[in-house]
Amino acid sequence: MSSEEKENFMDQITVKAETLIEALPYIRDFNNKRVVVKYGGSAMLDKSLEESVIKDVALLKLVGMKPIIVHGGGKEISKWIDKVGMETHFEEGFRVTDKNTMEIAEMVLNRVNKNLVQMVEHLGVKAIGICGKDGGMLQVEKKMPNGKDIGYVGDIKSVNTEVIDTLLENDFIPIIAPIGMDDKGDTYNINADDAACAIAGGIRAEKLAFLTDVEGVCMNPKDPSTLVSVLNLIEANKLIESGVISGGMLPKVNNCIHAVNSGVGRVHILDGRREHCLLLEFFTKRGIGTAIIGDDSELYSNEK
Repeated sequence: MSSEEKENFMDQITVKAETLIEALPYIRDFNNKRVVVKYGGSAMLDKSLEESVIKDVALLKLVGMKPIIVHGGGKEISKWIDKVGMETHFEEGFRVTDKNTMEIAEMVLNRVNKNLVQMVEHLGVKAIGICGKDGGMLQVEKKMPNGKDIGYVGDIKSVNTEVIDTLLENDFIPIIAPIGMDDKGDTYNINADDAACAIAGGIRAEKLAFLTDVEGVCMNPKDPSTLVSVLNLIEANKLIESGVISGGMLPKVNNCIHAVNSGVGRVHILDGRREHCLLLEFFTKRGIGTAIIGDDSELYSNEK
């Protein structure tokens, strides 16, 4: 190895060491804290991104956090509905879910769930896959957007955290499929964002991270350079009122606001298309997405 190659090698080692040192205060502050990761979007469809997310979650666990994964699977459900010759219909942005569609959705979500468990276990970390029906975790009622009956699509009315608490206490990562049950024992599909928000509030999570297909909240949605790193509730509501936050980002931010009001420490909107987005957001000063916090929150630094 030449002297120039040695110098370059040492520079790389130094950068890695500095990155670890930068992460130390965050590892300390979040040790033993509960963190919910809502996993979906493009990160579920790209194998390398999928591996990146699972490695990030495993690392969060190994440095002392208590992560929980809540996953979606809408695109995979649509694919299987097409395969069996059925048609997908949407009303008010929600999939119309009859009994046959619900059976396919449950099958697909359970398949996704066990695949994620397998990936985590392969990294030497304990995981158990469950759904909202287990232990009566997610009790729902029929969702009726604008008074329309869209079938077996549920609104969460209560969260029983007993199963999650038990798994966390026994050193497992719970991996949760967004399926719930009503008072009659019928099975319902639940929007994964709604499930993650309700679960994070129920367990009083320190953090809730939404993996999305956008950079975060931008003052100009077409210009990533206008990304807003931190918003408190007052600021977030002002951006909603002014129309800066609209379209597909609106329900996402409303979920974030609801989660913070439910006791979640802070909520992150992250670009799941970027490898190791969770580590970059959790363990670096500036992060890469948008963090939404309470109005009286104390930032861990002036930059994040």
